[in-house]
Amino acid sequence: METLVPQALIDSELPIPAIAETSHTAHTIKTAHGDAKVVHSTKHLQDEVWRNAFASHCMDYRYYEVVEQTLTREFDYRYFILTNESTGEVSIQPFFFVNQDITAGLPSNLRSVVGKVRERFPRFLNMRIMMIGCSAGEGHLDSAKQWDVEALHQAVDAYSRMAKASIILFKDFPSTYRPHLTGLKSKGFTRVPSMPAAQVDLSGYTSFDDYMAKKLSHSYRKNLRRKFRDAERLGNPKMEVVTDIAPYVDEIHPLYMQTFHRSEFKFEELTKEYFVQLSQRMGDRVKYFLWRVDGKIIAFSICMYHHGVLHDMNVGMDYSVALDLHMYFVTWRDIVSWAIEQKVKTYYTGPLNYDPKFHLKLDLAPLDLYARHRIGLINPIFGFAMKYLQPVRHDPVILKFANAHEL
Repeated sequence: METLVPQALIDSELPIPAIAETSHTAHTIKTAHGDAKVVHSTKHLQDEVWRNAFASHCMDYRYYEVVEQTLTREFDYRYFILTNESTGEVSIQPFFFVNQDITAGLPSNLRSVVGKVRERFPRFLNMRIMMIGCSAGEGHLDSAKQWDVEALHQAVDAYSRMAKASIILFKDFPSTYRPHLTGLKSKGFTRVPSMPAAQVDLSGYTSFDDYMAKKLSHSYRKNLRRKFRDAERLGNPKMEVVTDIAPYVDEIHPLYMQTFHRSEFKFEELTKEYFVQLSQRMGDRVKYFLWRVDGKIIAFSICMYHHGVLHDMNVGMDYSVALDLHMYFVTWRDIVSWAIEQKVKTYYTGPLNYDPKFHLKLDLAPLDLYARHRIGLINPIFGFAMKYLQPVRHDPVILKFANAHEL
């Protein structure tokens, strides 16, 4: 059996991981703290350990099961089972492989330059990437204890080399993980900002009108009221909240696809099965907001509520009417109004659409990418290029936020 020695560990005092074949897992990697086993499905994870994984997070173990079972076309899933032999502790770290165009976040004029190169070299800057985290959401660690992070570093080094991934990427980790992931720099990783999420504290408001009066400028309040009057006059969309989306999935999925294809940034493409299983498996947390005009659904939003935070995850709209009805602002108003009524403390929404979020006075919620090229000689050049490939660099609105320096 070949033993792979990750270059990043050559000068380390920690023992060099060794990869071993087993019958019931893809591989076993020896780390300084114990075995790190790799399995290809949540079905191969021990129930007691797996059901406690990510227990403190909004997206607990059930979410990863839904993602694995419903988003299969683009992603090849894996799971590290990390063990601390001295304490008996066990944690799980999901990761996956994807073939990705790393220029996807560049402005269109720069992508056109890359396109000319691809006329001769079709695979130029399309790479096999090993991503640590979630394919349809932010990245999180099941455990951020020192032993766990050290074991994960070593397991990632060894397995990425064996799998011949061009790039290793810790995907969309909230900035709260920076103290725990600082050791990645010594292993050749470059940290760059991902497209940030955004959030706002709602605990000090009694209604949406109160929010507008206390938070927004006079001119923007006037602008919003005009939009809401237009929406009421042209269709008066009405919102309802459901937890079981199965009866409506054939109506909402085409709306999602409209929004997906309009987006400049595309990664995961959600399926009908994803929407249904999410509502069936996580009905205690998932809320589907639907907006109708004359009985027809014209917009929807998926949210998850956990520990005082409402996470706004995905939207879909019928763009034959959505722009005239100002549905982005109508949906935002109605969700925030509902959240304030339900005593939600924080409204948290995903990346993109930064201009209205800036004027609505949300704060950025930084997300980080940690990236490294597998080949040591190429990695310094890759790290330098990452500072220019990052999409945040090319979005001028993001830099207007008061806390943009936190990126």
